[in-house]
Amino acid sequence: MTEAVAEQPEVTGTPEGMAPESISLNDLQVLANIVDLASQRGAFRGNELSQVGTVFDKLTGFLQQVAAAQAAESESADEEAPEEA
Repeated sequence: MTEAVAEQPEVTGTPEGMAPESISLNDLQVLANIVDLASQRGAFRGNELSQVGTVFDKLTGFLQQVAAAQAAESESADEEAPEEA
């Protein structure tokens, strides 16, 4: 038997002249909410839960770290700004 293999175009990222889609911190928070909701609704099998939990913990930890850094940056900016009389 001979199998016919169709040639597929090479995928090399984004088309010329187009910027890649970016992911914002808000998108990551929405993703964490989706994972949480999906786990509440039983969308994952038992053997998948540890992997899902690990990624969820990393994601929420990252978001908490960024939020703390932004809060510290905001506080330092407030302290450096001269107060108007």
